Amino acid sequence: MRAVGVIVEYNPFHNGHHYHLQQSRKLTGSNAVVAVMSGHFLQRGEPAMWDKWTRTRMALAGGCDLVIELPVAYATQAAEWFAYGSVSLLEATGIVDAFCFGTESGQLAPLQMAAKLMADEPPAFKTLLKEQLATGTSYPSAFSASVTAYLGEQGYNEFAKFPFAMPNHTLALHYLLALNRIKGKMEPFTIAREGSQYNQNTITDREIASATALRKLLIDSQSIEKIRSYIPSTIFSIAEQSWNDGLPPISWDNYIRPLIHAILTKSPAQLAELHELSEGLEYRIVNSMPNLTSADFEQLIALLKTKRYTRTKLQRSLLSIFLEHRKSDFSPDKLASGVQYIRVLGFSEKGRQLLKRMRTTATLPILMSAARPPERYRYLEMDIQASNAYMLGVPGSDLSTSMYRDYRDKPIFG
Repeated sequence: MRAVGVIVEYNPFHNGHHYHLQQSRKLTGSNAVVAVMSGHFLQRGEPAMWDKWTRTRMALAGGCDLVIELPVAYATQAAEWFAYGSVSLLEATGIVDAFCFGTESGQLAPLQMAAKLMADEPPAFKTLLKEQLATGTSYPSAFSASVTAYLGEQGYNEFAKFPFAMPNHTLALHYLLALNRIKGKMEPFTIAREGSQYNQNTITDREIASATALRKLLIDSQSIEKIRSYIPSTIFSIAEQSWNDGLPPISWDNYIRPLIHAILTKSPAQLAELHELSEGLEYRIVNSMPNLTSADFEQLIALLKTKRYTRTKLQRSLLSIFLEHRKSDFSPDKLASGVQYIRVLGFSEKGRQLLKRMRTTATLPILMSAARPPERYRYLEMDIQASNAYMLGVPGSDLSTSMYRDYRDKPIFG
């Protein structure tokens, strides 16, 4: 059985994701899909709209055969470490032959060339990146500009014209860099995005909308019906059932009061010990609090945002405060050592066969439950803590059943 890997958040799963899965199978000649999926908190530093178990059910209903959790230590990171953790996990299964990701252009060659040249972080590129950051620009913009400049300096003028700054191109480049760095054997493929672009917050297509636009539509309208035409019917049924059970989509507003409490009870020096807090951001956060007039996440972001601090950077920083993620857990050496385990969230009948093969091919322990891991894993502890913190924001949740679900819940079969 040939398997293709995908790296997903499904926040929420929509028609574009369904198209991506179909094309991934077709393009790679695979008949099974392995998904590495972020848990309760996501790459842009925000809570998932639905918990990871609900989104696992959506993934299986949408065509995935095996769903593996990307630990929160990688899931909430910028592109470099998000990609490294995801690609490392797919490679560690030993059963994934190819992996497929979406890009704005659908072109792989420029990305592969850039990844090959930059895999060892050449000094000339580091110098260019340092110069770009010194201008006060954000890291993503500085990185893409440095890639373009470096390729030009190396004589690859054709590839230097490639739009590396586009969000999916940037992420794809980091996937390929990760594959090079771990000396992975998976074959990469890419598919051009259809209908809408990443982070597009308006809907311009009758059937395909970005996850960003769908989240905005749900929150603004407070009506699950508004997204019916943009997600597969099987996925809509799961979302509708969750909605009818009194579990509407989650947003940062569900956590604003505990977040404010976490900020108010820390000094700038204490905040500076947390991941993503650096270069004086801790002072900006503390000094902005007296100007906050209501428990409103958007107002807090507006008070903090500058040209240097993008919304995504600020969300990741605030998430580190909320989850108390310390710098000591995110050193490059620790992150580069890779994920310590393969946590299974769900599987289909094909997925069951894949798991059987993984018993002999996987290079990491396979966890079907968090209750009794082979040894104590720090990143698993962080996942459990993140799950418990997430449940505090779920309206009307019974803490006696929602807390420590990681210890009790078995992988979902569907």
